[in-house]
Amino acid sequence: MNELFETMPVKKAYFKIALPVVLSMMVTLVYNLVDTFFVSQTQNTNLVAGVSLCAPLFTLMIALGDIFGLGGSSVISRLFGNKETEEAKRVSAVCFYYAIGVSLLTSLIMILFKNPILSLLGTEASTRPYVLQYYHVISVGGVFIILSMIPTNLIRCAGHAQDAMIGTILGCVINIILDPIFLFVFHMEATGVAIATIFSNFVTDAYLVYVIKRKCPELSVSLKDAHCDTRHIKGLIFIGIPASLTNIMQSFAVTLTNQYLRPYGSNAIASMGIALKVNMIIMMVLVGFAFGAQPLIGYCIGARNKKRLKEVLRFDALVIISFACVMTLVLCLFTPSIMSCFMKNQTIVSQGSTMLRCLSISTPFVGGVLILTTLFQSAGYATGAMIISLSRQGVIFFVVMIVLTALLGYMGILLAQCISDIITLIIGLLLVKKMRLE
Repeated sequence: MNELFETMPVKKAYFKIALPVVLSMMVTLVYNLVDTFFVSQTQNTNLVAGVSLCAPLFTLMIALGDIFGLGGSSVISRLFGNKETEEAKRVSAVCFYYAIGVSLLTSLIMILFKNPILSLLGTEASTRPYVLQYYHVISVGGVFIILSMIPTNLIRCAGHAQDAMIGTILGCVINIILDPIFLFVFHMEATGVAIATIFSNFVTDAYLVYVIKRKCPELSVSLKDAHCDTRHIKGLIFIGIPASLTNIMQSFAVTLTNQYLRPYGSNAIASMGIALKVNMIIMMVLVGFAFGAQPLIGYCIGARNKKRLKEVLRFDALVIISFACVMTLVLCLFTPSIMSCFMKNQTIVSQGSTMLRCLSISTPFVGGVLILTTLFQSAGYATGAMIISLSRQGVIFFVVMIVLTALLGYMGILLAQCISDIITLIIGLLLVKKMRLE
């Protein structure tokens, strides 16, 4: 592990850590697209819209897992860099069992407050049956979704990014196999989609726990190790919450967008659901590179190796921004063809094409935001991480949505994310200067 983080050439170390994460993201991307494809092949617009409306729930669960996954990885990476391996081991166990507790509480809340949550999601009479099908399953089995984020992130900190990738691939492949069986053989509609999601996450969890026990002596999932210095618990929470808020704000942005699209009908909501999934082609790769590099950044910060840290950040920026520009161009050129792969309804293809272009044009700016986000999280700069998390798809997005909708109507809804991305990057650059002064 020391060679990888301390002496290996930056480019080689970067790709050794980041590429498995990117490949994991790509497999997850394929799963998301195939999942959308199978649901779309039912040609049931209400089913497509119903599953799309439930997307914020899935994102929320990932966000809760990120509190302990990304927050824990930030703390553990710095502990590894500072040679505090035993404390890092205890922090990993704390993350694992705290996540289980939070997931059980989440399931209870979802069951008790079902109707208000369904209303908040924007459920209509036509989509309610499908939303309920998905909701009932995910509210009970969500523990496996939340828990999957912990070993995935912590294993990468220990230099086992390839094993984390295998766990992700395993779960995605199982999901891809189960989706068509539940949809077209057993005709289980949204219930089948949700069951496939829960079971695949369970398999991923089981594999990654096995990896920790067999290959990662510097990590632990033992209950007896689930205690550590209070300052490290505070540290993982202070960094984990901003990381979590990034995903929670994503859920907020999707829900807000769907609410604004409601007057335009279920076709508009279905179109946006597909466009958002396709846009993940770029987003998930960018996230893979950005967060794949986070253990390396955190280790350099913990070891106080400023020279290597600067090299890592420069190379990270070069890779991410270059890729973002190329993929934005590709998506903008081939948008109608991509949309028609999912739905034959020409209204949805037309609406979705415009939506996808509006979503993709600001991707290079998102790349910059991701680089700054991982820097803030790795450095333990909770203030910067919190501001960025609340901005891009939160406060800034909300304000921009209101203003642009008032000025441009329907097109304002579609352009809100693009403008919000640009403003957030500017805020992030100002925060970097402030961090240097501190």
